[in-house]
Amino acid sequence: VVVIDPRRTDTCDIADLHLALKPGSDVLLFNGLLTFLHANGDTNPFFVDAHTEGAESALAAARQSAPDTAHVAHGCGLSEEAVATFYRWFSRHEKTVTVYSQGVNQSSSGTDKVNAIINCHLLTGRIGRPGMGPFSLTGQPNAMGGREVGGLANQLAAHMDFDHPEHIDRVGRFWNTSAIARRPGLKAVEMFDAIGAGRIKAVWIIATNPVVSLPDADKVRASLTRCELVVVSDCVRHTDTTALAHILLPAPAWGEKDGTVTNSERRISRQRAFAKPAGEAKPDWWMVCEVARRLGFGTAFDYRGAADIFREHAALSGFENSGARAFDIGALAVLGDAYYDRLAPIQWPVTDQAPAGTARLFADGRFFSPNRKARFVALTSRPPAHAPNDDYPLALNTGRVRDQWHTMTRTGLSPRLASHTPEPFVEVHPRDAAAQNLADGGLARLESRWGAMLARVRVSEHQQPGSVYVPMHWNDQYARLARADALVNPATDPVSGQPELKHTPVQIRPYAAAWHGFVLSRRALTVPAEAEYCVRVRGKDFWRYELAGHAAPADWPSFARALLCTPLASGERAEWVELLDAAQSRYHGVRLLGRAQGAYLESVAFIAPTVSLPPRAWLASLFAKATLTRAERAHLIAGSLPQNQTDIGEMLCACFGVSRAAVREAIRRESLDNAEAVGRLLKAGTNCCSCLPEIRALIASARGTKHAA
Repeated sequence: VVVIDPRRTDTCDIADLHLALKPGSDVLLFNGLLTFLHANGDTNPFFVDAHTEGAESALAAARQSAPDTAHVAHGCGLSEEAVATFYRWFSRHEKTVTVYSQGVNQSSSGTDKVNAIINCHLLTGRIGRPGMGPFSLTGQPNAMGGREVGGLANQLAAHMDFDHPEHIDRVGRFWNTSAIARRPGLKAVEMFDAIGAGRIKAVWIIATNPVVSLPDADKVRASLTRCELVVVSDCVRHTDTTALAHILLPAPAWGEKDGTVTNSERRISRQRAFAKPAGEAKPDWWMVCEVARRLGFGTAFDYRGAADIFREHAALSGFENSGARAFDIGALAVLGDAYYDRLAPIQWPVTDQAPAGTARLFADGRFFSPNRKARFVALTSRPPAHAPNDDYPLALNTGRVRDQWHTMTRTGLSPRLASHTPEPFVEVHPRDAAAQNLADGGLARLESRWGAMLARVRVSEHQQPGSVYVPMHWNDQYARLARADALVNPATDPVSGQPELKHTPVQIRPYAAAWHGFVLSRRALTVPAEAEYCVRVRGKDFWRYELAGHAAPADWPSFARALLCTPLASGERAEWVELLDAAQSRYHGVRLLGRAQGAYLESVAFIAPTVSLPPRAWLASLFAKATLTRAERAHLIAGSLPQNQTDIGEMLCACFGVSRAAVREAIRRESLDNAEAVGRLLKAGTNCCSCLPEIRALIASARGTKHAA
């Protein structure tokens, strides 16, 4: 297993070799591999001659940009030995799969990177047979399904496109209309530029949150603010994008939807609702049909349900196809409603010749081009669109964390998922942290030419020098000034339109906070602007707010009472206990509510001049108690743990609620030396298994050894 990634991620836990290449140098690496394979005779000339075209021009371009291993190693920032090892392993193992995802795609040269990978598999004939080939792991579960139906503005449905006039004509004839677009529409980044310029005056946003997820996100928000009509369909009421909607249409959540999805192996699966849509929520297809009907196109949108739409979709895929296009499910166009409902997972193509589906493509060496040959692409390595400079010396990489999904509109509501990584962070190499006076656990401000954000600092050798990493999930619903894509440059790939989300020049410096604090509250709060850094974390029975600001309020008791106090219910009484050390700029405030039978914790606030604050987990556990003992109240106001009480800290295993501290203690107490033993004792790592790399790292740390990840 070879992992190619500028960062050392948890995936390196399974790696035999980690290539921490220079960001953006992927084409150089794979051009070098192509050169190496040809120079050493590790090719499949019979396959290349019979089933491909363009090999010589691709090889000439590769030799020009990547003549030898030493040149590649220098350009990629790797050791020559590491590059040579990767090349030898690729050449010697026929059954090689190259798995790639957003690290390759989200680049201004993402299409080139994918083609560079495919070139190497074509030269060796490693495609279409078991255990080999390029394999794209898409960024969303139904990304392939979206492409099948023409879900991008530069595509027609059923794998037809605007580059071929006959495709436009065919789709028009199938739908019996001449009113069909003749050229591609605008891709996402272009579209919001057009909205901002007033060329697009109305937009309907369905099931996405572009104010958080698109690059130059502040500009996206400004564009929507100026747009004359913004319609948003979503299953969540409050998002950064719905906040700008003139019309908000409630949509079903995942478990309320009926239809099909397609995964990365071309397998179409029925998605059957297991819950009724909440409130007035309606399916997206129903909304589109109703709008079409009101615009006078009701006869063309007279679908009765998802099955009708699927049948038409299947029929179009097979219309005048005869094997010319890869996507063909024409044999499913005649499914009745009952058969559609019982449809078992099936891989396309699904034709009269292959009614049970097609498990493997390209095994016969035939590809979906006019002459049925695969095409090599001649490539020259291009750097990212924007290079670091004196003003913005570091390269920003964005991505995901283990337990959150996209922009947190749904996963942010889960206390379990929030417990692993509760705050936005920036990962910095120790060398860069020292140069910028950044402290681990402190706060930092990141700025680019396009925007700024605040984040908690993580100093880590897993990050390579000269680069920083920030997760893309946080938004204005859960944090203040923490939208990573506000920093990201709007450069895009000229073919795919994919934004360069993996490389933006930034500067980073410490956030000079005059005070730090946190609040735990049973109620959601409106935190005043004095807390420039403000992160909201969902806990069980409470909300947690991590706070910091440049200037401290003049009166902490008044600040806390204004934030936490609300009118009392009938018969309810409140207790307010606080400690103020003005000389040390420390404040503790506790609000208890109760009736005759006792008081329970309603909210608590702790303020200090540094990040040194009481542990949160034990305080949070008090929200589960109906009443507090005298001892608990004393420790609560002091912000200290009771004797023999250990603060569990952040979770490691979200599935079973096992903390990192619990795993560390079990390893020490029981002398555990493998993750399986930890699982038997604590269950951690025995369900989804995503925490196994962290468990192994804790074991290695306890034994004083170095862990791969």
